[in-house]
Amino acid sequence: QVQLVESGGGLVQAGGSLRLSCAASGRTFSGLAMGWFRQAPGKEREFVAAIRGSGGRTFYADSVKGRFTISRDNAKNTVYLQMNSLKPEDTAVYYCAATAGTYLSSDYTSSRGYNYWGQGTQVTVSS
Repeated sequence: QVQLVESGGGLVQAGGSLRLSCAASGRTFSGLAMGWFRQAPGKEREFVAAIRGSGGRTFYADSVKGRFTISRDNAKNTVYLQMNSLKPEDTAVYYCAATAGTYLSSDYTSSRGYNYWGQGTQVTVSS
């Protein structure tokens, strides 16, 4: 069983930055493709970013492209989401997700594409 624990959320002013971390355990980390999702109050969970198990190729939602960066450190079993130029509309609970396999599922922008989820971390951006 894979366990995922997010950290790094908080309150930040618009234009500021935060870095989220997600520590994984229970499986060889390089064998997990990873994603970040977010869910704002009253809205559905939405895809933010994803990265293959080996690192390298990354994928982003249009709404965060150019502002957010996903990365991973396989030696530390951790995936990161660096969030810059934050906007109030980025306010949400951010979830880390994982799927077994080096490559992402064809459903990598959907919750269906992931088998494991963290508990979430709150990000609040004030205007």
